Amino acid sequence: MTGQLPEVLEVSGEKYPINADFRNVLTIFEAFADKSLTDREKAYICTKRLYRDDIPVRAYGEAVRQAYWFCDGGDMPRTKPESFQIIDWKHDEHMIFPAVSKAAGVIDIRSLPFVHWWTFLGLFGEVGEGLFSAVVDIRRKIGKGRKLTKYEREFLSTGRDIIILHSDEELQDIRETEEFLKKFI
Repeated sequence: MTGQLPEVLEVSGEKYPINADFRNVLTIFEAFADKSLTDREKAYICTKRLYRDDIPVRAYGEAVRQAYWFCDGGDMPRTKPESFQIIDWKHDEHMIFPAVSKAAGVIDIRSLPFVHWWTFLGLFGEVGEGLFSAVVDIRRKIGKGRKLTKYEREFLSTGRDIIILHSDEELQDIRETEEFLKKFI
């Protein structure tokens, strides 16, 4: 155990430097969430953004596997994933960054010039009580069909937009409805 954070990935016996900053990986995750992209396009975006050098075609499959391994936190122990979505990196960013900054003991993690993705993941795992954890707890209870407390029901009624995750199509419908209603208000 050395605690080293990888700044290179080995692909077909060659070491390739990577852009390991958390902002880069979150940009990759935006591509992963884009339903208009194919899996092949997502893999291409991931490798182009993560590796600093071009990968030879013969090694591309392994490069993709290594990139996904890195973005997934490496050999970090995992819990069984939920069958429903409880976090959306884009939708929740206004809550995630303050929560991670609090865990890091800094004013704003985004103001630091470089934070390794795995450091960010570690801090993310240490997020304590606050708005983000309350929202995730409510989403988890809703997803599992559990009863909400009185406080959680009140919070849901006033904070529905930050708690409920919508698909892109649902968000477009909501925006169009709001625009339509503005004509009558």
